[in-house]
Amino acid sequence: MSDESRPHRTAAVIPAAGRGVRLGPGAPKALRALGGTPMLIHAVRAMARSRAVSLVVVVAPSDGAAEVRHLLDEHALPERTEVLVVPGGETRQESVRAGLDALPGDVTSVLIHDAARPLVPVDTVDSVIEAVRDGAPAVVPALPLADTVKEVEPGRPGEPEPVVATPERARLRAVQTPQGFDLGTLLRAHREIAVLGEGATDDAGMVERLGITVVTVPGHEEAFKVTRPLDLVLAEAVLARRRATDAY
Repeated sequence: MSDESRPHRTAAVIPAAGRGVRLGPGAPKALRALGGTPMLIHAVRAMARSRAVSLVVVVAPSDGAAEVRHLLDEHALPERTEVLVVPGGETRQESVRAGLDALPGDVTSVLIHDAARPLVPVDTVDSVIEAVRDGAPAVVPALPLADTVKEVEPGRPGEPEPVVATPERARLRAVQTPQGFDLGTLLRAHREIAVLGEGATDDAGMVERLGITVVTVPGHEEAFKVTRPLDLVLAEAVLARRRATDAY
């Protein structure tokens, strides 16, 4: 069967092996409660709401895969969506690769989604998938920036830092997830791009380094990343509004 005639099958990989230190001590960030439900469950449901996603792979902390599997089994998830749990690695890049390695052979495209973006609307997920299926090898949802951005010469924490440039804001975008890829393209990036230290935090950036064009589709303001305590307050407010309007 040629690549052109192969049926499309899309899977989502959610790396959730990190500790989330910026939210403070306690449970890993992905397991923090949002509206009484762990953020990870919200993120899995966000991927599963897309009818194009038939499989979600959750990459758990290496010593916590059984705990995460139990957590998933305790919460209602769409029956049409299969959910796998695999142990992750030391870096996000290693964890994403562990998720990719768990995909069955009939998967043609993959979403990589942050567990800390629990409220991404299904329309955003679908638009990423559609762009990949229309032929884009790599797709990211993105929003224009509200703030002017300055490039600085980094200094010591708390000390004044000199500005070296002001990028043109109209050309800048804040990138969200899920990021969508032709599976072969992303596997090639993970195979060929060696990233030192903490590894890659942006899979699309790895694809860019192959010389492949990444395209953007419109992101959504509710797909923000829950990183700091104030983000959790905002996420609770968004969730409460959705429940009040039956949009959830």
